[in-house]
Amino acid sequence: MARERPGRGDHRRHHPREPDREPVVNAIRVSSTTHRSICRFCHAGCPILVDVEDGRAMRVRGDKDDPLYRGFTCEKGRQLPAQHAHPDRLLHSQRRRADGDFEPVESGQALREIAERVQAIIAEHGPRSVAYYKGTCASRNPATGALLAAWMDAIGSPMRFDSNTIDQPGKSVALAMHGRWGAPAHGFDGADVALLVGTNPFVTLAGGLPSTDPIRSVRDARRSGMRLLVIDPRRTETAAAADLHLQPRPGEDVAILACLLNVIISEGLYDTEFVAAHVAGFDELRRAVAPFTPDTVAIRADVAPAELVSIAQAFASAQRGVVTSGTGPSMTGRHSTAVEYLVLALNTICGRYLRAGEALWNPGVLVSPLTAKAQATPPWPAFGYGEELRVRGLANAACGLSTAALADEILLEGPGQVKALFCVGGNPAAAWPDHEKSWRAMQALDLLVTIDIKMSATAKAADYVIAPKLTLEIPGSTIVSEALYYYAIGFGYPQPYANYTPAIVEPPAGSDLIEDWQVFHELGRHMGLALRVPPMFPSPDGVDHAIVLDGSSAPSLDELLDHLYRNSRVPLDEVRARSGVSGGAVYESQPVLVQPPDDGCTDRLDVGNRDMMNELADARQSAWPADAKYPLRLVCRRIVGALNSSGRDLPNMARHTNNPAYLHPDDLAALGLAAGDLVDVVSDAGSLRAIVAADPQLRLGLVSMTHSFGDVPGGETDVRKVGSNTSLLTVVDRDYDRFTGMPRMSNVPVAIHRPGASG
Repeated sequence: MARERPGRGDHRRHHPREPDREPVVNAIRVSSTTHRSICRFCHAGCPILVDVEDGRAMRVRGDKDDPLYRGFTCEKGRQLPAQHAHPDRLLHSQRRRADGDFEPVESGQALREIAERVQAIIAEHGPRSVAYYKGTCASRNPATGALLAAWMDAIGSPMRFDSNTIDQPGKSVALAMHGRWGAPAHGFDGADVALLVGTNPFVTLAGGLPSTDPIRSVRDARRSGMRLLVIDPRRTETAAAADLHLQPRPGEDVAILACLLNVIISEGLYDTEFVAAHVAGFDELRRAVAPFTPDTVAIRADVAPAELVSIAQAFASAQRGVVTSGTGPSMTGRHSTAVEYLVLALNTICGRYLRAGEALWNPGVLVSPLTAKAQATPPWPAFGYGEELRVRGLANAACGLSTAALADEILLEGPGQVKALFCVGGNPAAAWPDHEKSWRAMQALDLLVTIDIKMSATAKAADYVIAPKLTLEIPGSTIVSEALYYYAIGFGYPQPYANYTPAIVEPPAGSDLIEDWQVFHELGRHMGLALRVPPMFPSPDGVDHAIVLDGSSAPSLDELLDHLYRNSRVPLDEVRARSGVSGGAVYESQPVLVQPPDDGCTDRLDVGNRDMMNELADARQSAWPADAKYPLRLVCRRIVGALNSSGRDLPNMARHTNNPAYLHPDDLAALGLAAGDLVDVVSDAGSLRAIVAADPQLRLGLVSMTHSFGDVPGGETDVRKVGSNTSLLTVVDRDYDRFTGMPRMSNVPVAIHRPGASG
């Protein structure tokens, strides 16, 4: 039975008391040095130069000598010194007292207590009662995910959830339905077209353009003749640089992509040779997209038919280049897997893959050596297998278990109920959809443990908050950026680049901080478990090289990285040595060529998957039915200064203390509003209070807000200080994708009223 959390109605008084810190005074500088390192605020892995004075990081700038990034960083990375020295940073782990307040606790003691409580929960409720949620920031250090998985294996729990399933889960599921070509898709270098659907890589540094400096990359590529095509209801920073920008209503992505396919097929612009040799389901796809004519879709999407035709012709008539989609279409919920499937179908029927004899644009560095053959890997199981969830008929899928169902798994009583949750690298109280249900779930747990650098929204509900080291205090590499190649077409480094950094500063004096992965190593030790940790990539010799950590000794992080990267194409020691001298580098080698297909190979990529064709039939009904009560649509947007809820408290975000509800100036005028006014944004699921602002780059009829702002119930209510959580407007059990459980988190029907005027 869940215990009460005393005083949970007023979380402002629960900020823990840290030991007094010495005031900053003018002192004689003892030492000043500059260190090469890697920014790990996000996945981009930018090389940085860090000025360190008296053991503290003081200034960050880009490394202009880096061959790929050429000095590029974003403002998040330049805030690393402020993040490390932030006055609200936790320097000691925290434990909730019986009265609901928090107190510092020695990390070793906290982990011993947690281990005892987990053992008791498993003894009473079984291993399935323990779950984890792994957020975006957990990917900064591959050892964290490896030890977390090993610990869950050891206790026997299948309840593993991550942020991808509330971001872009359809990518993995669609790929499983479609199959994978045995060689890479076309790379960005040398492309003569790039089509981006609902993604803004000038801000996100992900999806369709190199993260190594997308603005410069586009500028250079356009000088060489590349055309940038963007489909987005906002004229985003990326769309503003496009040669063609289609600005449709949101939520019509399936119809638009089907229309592009229809035009390409009916005009004979597809790669007939590739389709005949390597593609199955083409006739089924042709029939399914036939109703999506330019005239029909133009009405639905509120664009000109000629614009749809122009985008289709511009993409298909190019020789090299791919289409990539982003978070925008994925967060529309119901048909988000179909969006990703149609993206794959576009790339496939246009033959946008390397062929036999062509050189790989990136044969890998820290990943295992890429071998490529000009043949298809056929589809594999995509969804509905493995662990079954207790709600909405969901089960495991290629993307993993649906995070949108985890709050239900916590709240739904009976066998299999989740009683303990470990949060790693994420802030679910801010990020999960259906905010009110998610908060109730946090309160209902018997044990909530989060690893966090501050008292985040999730930390306020936790029983234990483990204070970790930050990125400049631990070694790391660019493996995350490189491995994104496996995530989806249009991701990963355009060249074989890698970088490594040692720790360049020590944790603050007097602190008690541990590395994230050590949490699970120590829990395993206290519980008497043997943790089996395989390398990140399988060995080419087929030998199982997993190590077993039995708690008798603890490896260092560098020793773990040596093991995890043991099958990399370039040994980690070589990358360490080279990075120590000159920083990041492109690891040139003899060209690695795509090999011919195996004799007798008949495997094909499938563009006519039955489930996806049924989705197309279902999507023939417009996503924009008239609704007088909720006439506007809420769409998502990202900002460069923060990554989800991370970074909102840093100095560069002083101008972004809240997340305004942006509307087109004409919509503001029609509503009788002016920028800075307070309003209530209302959906059929809930409401939030926000400040309105003008954005002339929006379509009429849209409201655009950034997610993961606001505070928890009972916390700060002044939206000018903390903003509002857009998840208050969403639910998880309607309009969700049936394959992944992805709920509608964008394209949400809403209305705007002055405070107190909503009915």
